[in-house]
Amino acid sequence: MRKGLLVAAWLALTAMGPAEDSYLPTDRVPDGVAILPPPPAPGSVAALADHAIFEVTRTLKGSARWQVATEDVTNAPLDRYACAMGIRLTPASAPALARLLDRAGAGDLVARVKAHYQVPRPYLGTDAPICEPRTTHLAENGDYPSGHAANGWLEGLILAELMPDRATAILARARAYGESRAVCGSHSASAVQAGWMAGSAIFATLGATRGFQRDLEAARGELASVRPRASASDPAQCKAEQAALAGRPW
Repeated sequence: MRKGLLVAAWLALTAMGPAEDSYLPTDRVPDGVAILPPPPAPGSVAALADHAIFEVTRTLKGSARWQVATEDVTNAPLDRYACAMGIRLTPASAPALARLLDRAGAGDLVARVKAHYQVPRPYLGTDAPICEPRTTHLAENGDYPSGHAANGWLEGLILAELMPDRATAILARARAYGESRAVCGSHSASAVQAGWMAGSAIFATLGATRGFQRDLEAARGELASVRPRASASDPAQCKAEQAALAGRPW
């Protein structure tokens, strides 16, 4: 791992200030280094558990759960949460919701923690299978915490806020989305757990920003109009997803 690369990337990001579409200015992003627990120390019980989980989840290659993890690498939130929401939405049919989910992210918090700890991803130094390409970018972007898990949990919290009648299914899918990163082999289980905490920290902070509240209410109004006439999620697809996610993957 090249520490300088991630540190330089994070410093460049903070020097530029908030992204054009970011709800949070850089100085309002919670300090993930202070909030999240440190990653497991080498040889610790937690580190040994991470390694054991990585090993056992390699046996899932080719399974239905592996396929979900593979899809979870790149799928978009409106597609990913379709079964949990019970309806099919697109950026065209629900533009306010799509914009809200696109703007709300945990990237700034996650990037700083990754740059601070520089934890290698669990597959490095092995020839074990993972469910996504072994790119240089993936290898150089640290394990701890998982950005996918952080953003997926944040999306789940937002959707549960907007659709409280579907909160249980939505949050269960958000949890499974984080677990997909360990199933994939791209992240350790401890990095996934830290990602969930990072997503919660961002969600708590976003609630105090006017831009987020404005867009949240716009999405709420949009859903009230769109939900009654939206197409139901595909029953066969949802049955298969439910079966794949029914048990713990480790």
